[in-house]
Amino acid sequence: MKKVFVLGALILALAVIAIACAPAAQPTAPPPTAMPQPTAAPAQPTAVPAQPTTAAAQPTAAGAATAVPTPKPTVERQAKGGDIRVSKSGYKGTLNLWVLGYTHGNAFANPFDNAVAQFMKENPDIKVEITGYPPNDEGFTKLTTALQSGQGIDLLRLPSDRLPGFVADGLIDPIDDYMTDADKADILPNVLQVVRVGDGKAYAWPLWVVPMGMYLNKDVFAEANVPMPPKDWTWDQFVDAAKKTTFKRANGDQVYGWAGFVDPGVVNTWALWMNQDPSVRAVRADGTYGYNSEAAYAGLQRIADLALVHKVTPPDFGSMKDADVKGGFTNKSIAMIVDATGPAAQFKGAGVNFEIYPIPTFNGNKLTVGAVGLIAIAKQSDAVKRQAAMDLGRYLTSSAVQEDVPPGSNVPTGFFLAPGARKSVQIVEPLNKFIPVLPDMWITPLVVDWAKFTRLFHPEYQNIIFGKTTPADAMKKIEAEAKTYLGAK
Repeated sequence: MKKVFVLGALILALAVIAIACAPAAQPTAPPPTAMPQPTAAPAQPTAVPAQPTTAAAQPTAAGAATAVPTPKPTVERQAKGGDIRVSKSGYKGTLNLWVLGYTHGNAFANPFDNAVAQFMKENPDIKVEITGYPPNDEGFTKLTTALQSGQGIDLLRLPSDRLPGFVADGLIDPIDDYMTDADKADILPNVLQVVRVGDGKAYAWPLWVVPMGMYLNKDVFAEANVPMPPKDWTWDQFVDAAKKTTFKRANGDQVYGWAGFVDPGVVNTWALWMNQDPSVRAVRADGTYGYNSEAAYAGLQRIADLALVHKVTPPDFGSMKDADVKGGFTNKSIAMIVDATGPAAQFKGAGVNFEIYPIPTFNGNKLTVGAVGLIAIAKQSDAVKRQAAMDLGRYLTSSAVQEDVPPGSNVPTGFFLAPGARKSVQIVEPLNKFIPVLPDMWITPLVVDWAKFTRLFHPEYQNIIFGKTTPADAMKKIEAEAKTYLGAK
């Protein structure tokens, strides 16, 4: 039977560490980045909705940033040229690193470019070449093909929900034999547990934890003469704001209140309907399937009504490209979008005046969705090359890389685009705005056939949004096959 991890404790551990990193009170200035944020210091993380109920601020001047205090690291940081930056493998040659969302010059590219440059400086016999793949189903298909070929890929940055399938297919090497005692003491224990799949070995270096949040363009709100809503907003307040920021400018340009990216490779918009009820989970705590229910129908209808009834979305919502969603927010033709932590640096670099909010609640239910970002090592027969790849993977997930790639002109948030998976990683404002939502984060199930499930679900989700089918008909149609993929009852 396929294994589904319950990750509530994981997020709780993250929240505890992260809350210790947060300032006594959250800043009220409009920081760029990722997720929800209450106006005061985050409340103590009560119970992280277990899985079934269950990426940054920009310095005002280049090179300057407000650091968020962190707990004393378990492992003292390495000085320049320290062991963590220098591979002891003796490998001479090229390592191919595939990075999710990387396009030369974008927010995901500069941090990795800078980090790789430092690693190559410390290891002059090793050349690291980066290949980017898009955060959608097409990109993951490209990645899978490369892994299956066994050529042109040595390391990869990927989300946790893709790891079990790659491990089951024998495409990833475990890291257990390469972790030091210092690594084990530094990596948050429950985050490390996330990568223990299949036979219980650890199959990736945990990098960061990525929740979703709502980005609000403050200039659009001001133009529409709409007050910014409260941070503890409800669904009704969100819909009201979306309606009021949907308008036509004097020059005829249309502005829409809200949009999000819908694709089999992402879950960006899911929290907006899964917050209908704690029972609306792909796999509930008792192992049952949770998307074919009256509560799920109601939640799915709510998000469809944003397009069909309230008319606050672009006409192609449901089939929009990710670049069009982000581009619309940047050029002020969309007032609000839901997205992960990473785009914050992109928006800050583009001079967007924005704020980050939590996902609006429904019936008091707080929820965000997300995954753990990982650096995995592709299956490798060459032991020397494997060691070099492991050394690079360790470095790219360490606090040393944040020291080497601090917040600056071309990397507004520094290397980390989300709260780190190690105790020693220091985050900068406004990544701390994601901290309050960590206790409410649902991690996508770690099952081998998650990608098959999302491909099954996606066309039905689109048809609901387009008004071509009802949520009940769509969810009943796919239930039997969905249970098979998820290992649910």
